[in-house]
Amino acid sequence: MPPTTPPTKALTSLDHRVEAVIGDSVDRLWKHHDSGLLDEPLTRLAEAHRALSSAERDVTFYRVLLHRLASGELPVDQHLFVRIDRTIAQLKDATTTRDSRQARAVTVLEGLEAAAPARATAHGADLTAHEFAALLAISQGAKLHQHLQTERMSVVTASGVRVAHPLYQCLEDARLVVRDTSRPVHAGQPISLTDTGRTTLTGTARPPAAATPAPRAGSWPVASVRFR
Repeated sequence: MPPTTPPTKALTSLDHRVEAVIGDSVDRLWKHHDSGLLDEPLTRLAEAHRALSSAERDVTFYRVLLHRLASGELPVDQHLFVRIDRTIAQLKDATTTRDSRQARAVTVLEGLEAAAPARATAHGADLTAHEFAALLAISQGAKLHQHLQTERMSVVTASGVRVAHPLYQCLEDARLVVRDTSRPVHAGQPISLTDTGRTTLTGTARPPAAATPAPRAGSWPVASVRFR
């Protein structure tokens, strides 16, 4: 097996499809996954892509090793033949693993590609992975604060994740979120998802208002749907 090294991203044949379906880079998808900001479908995609990338890295490792063994750098003897045979077997195993993980990633991708219209905003534009992750974090409870001295605006979610104010403004402009302006911003204005925001996250509209008790004024908003 190749030596243990910190995880790195190896290019895969599916990178362009992954970035097309999330509207952002693979690097950012991995970052949001590590921060626990993704919903279940995107989490499955991130995990499947990371597993595929790891398998591609192993294939590259054994291919480069085989090239070195056959390059003429080493003495040609029985020991070299044993190493070449072993490396070829390892390369075959790594390729089999890569093909299996690629098939898994394709299955996850096809599901997301088919469901892509459900992630559209009211204006018909798909959210980027960064915007979707911010919307998901806000759905679990968030407040908009303004610092008394610097007057800097920031959004803090119940899970501790901070959302940049410009990013929050994009979501607010798209009418995906709304804040309680009856409270002073210095004390924190609770933010909740609009019906459009909920539909963007879940693909389903909010149940009738009568079925859900109104939240207590000033309390942290709670997501109406558990994301699966």
